[in-house]
Amino acid sequence: MTFSSIRYAIFLSILLIAGTAGATEVEQPYGANPTLPEPQRGLLPDMTIPEPTPWNDQKPTVPDGYSITAIATDLKVPRQTLVLPNGDILVAEGKGGGNAPKPRPKDFIAGVIKSRGTTSVESGDRLTLLRDSDGDGTYEEQTVFAENLNAPYGLALIDNDLFVANQDALVRFDYEEGQTQASGPPEVIAQLPSRINHHWTKALAASADGQFLYVGIGSNSNITERGMAAEVDRAEIWQIDAETGAHRPYATGLRNPSALTVQPETNQLWTVVNERDELGPNLVPDYLTSVQEGGFYGWPYSYWGQHVDSRVRPQNPDKVESAISPDYSLGSHRAPLGLDFSTSAVGDEFAEGVFIGEHGSWNRANPVGYKVVFVPFSNGQPDGDPIDFVTGFLTSDSKTRGRPVGVTVAPDGAVIVADDLSNIVWRVTREGN
Repeated sequence: MTFSSIRYAIFLSILLIAGTAGATEVEQPYGANPTLPEPQRGLLPDMTIPEPTPWNDQKPTVPDGYSITAIATDLKVPRQTLVLPNGDILVAEGKGGGNAPKPRPKDFIAGVIKSRGTTSVESGDRLTLLRDSDGDGTYEEQTVFAENLNAPYGLALIDNDLFVANQDALVRFDYEEGQTQASGPPEVIAQLPSRINHHWTKALAASADGQFLYVGIGSNSNITERGMAAEVDRAEIWQIDAETGAHRPYATGLRNPSALTVQPETNQLWTVVNERDELGPNLVPDYLTSVQEGGFYGWPYSYWGQHVDSRVRPQNPDKVESAISPDYSLGSHRAPLGLDFSTSAVGDEFAEGVFIGEHGSWNRANPVGYKVVFVPFSNGQPDGDPIDFVTGFLTSDSKTRGRPVGVTVAPDGAVIVADDLSNIVWRVTREGN
């Protein structure tokens, strides 16, 4: 790409941002029946990311009756966490991708703008263990549990087997309660798609009976601009046999299923999905949904059920007809990357529902996300608008101190939040708990 083409593309981006910064918000962005405006298309989408700024003596805001503490700092890109049976916390640290070519000016510009909202710290490619030996809420022990991994992301424990979803493979460690370091190198259970790896994160959850693991595998493009050959085995959730590594597609048509969890009462698999870009600031809604075995969720041919995406060639009316509408819209461009069900120990209005870590937008003029929200449930289903739970990552002058990723609810009701911009793990607790 020549300098003149880059300069021209940046100029176009500035014009487009200036022209659409005042876009009207949709009437109802949340829930089972969100308002879906008409698509807005241009040469380039809006691209705005808040400038990073340090926390200094500040910290995130939580509801009255709760407090928040940084339990680990100076990490190397913390993504997801896992609370072990003895209360130790494992943190997956790393960042992957990097193999996706950028043939178009908009791809180059998007890459530059996205990089402004990421940490300059190098990828940890490791698991770090945090331990609070005396139970006072201070995790005074911090050790490297395993290193030399490949952008680890998803974590799951089944009995004495610790599973880690690297960007290229699902691996297993032997685990004994209380150990602070892995006893040996991991065993590869299954290779995962990693060519190009536009969406590199591999979310992970275990079935309630421990027989299967579910892995979220994102697409290799926004909307098939690299061709369908690049999307083989992508935009899917795989079901993998925990013993043999045999796998099959469990659900398809999910652009980027970036976090997975199993509902305790029903053993139902749920996911949050990052939907497609470049259809305007209020399309397409990112979503929370239960995952139907064998279900098709639209990508790339349609969104939110049968809303056809006219950019895709060739079209596939039969697939569109079969597309499932998600359960719950989170609003567009929130970038949900964390998901976990609450428990009664969390308390108050946050006892029944899910916590979602919203990493935040990069492709709209007015930033959204950059917080942890709580979606209340009733009778096993989402019921009501999202409630802010951890905010303050986005400042009043449109800068960002952090970006939430993984969210984990501990048995004692503490909510653990990984922040991959400030490289902190936060712990939210109910006061007096």
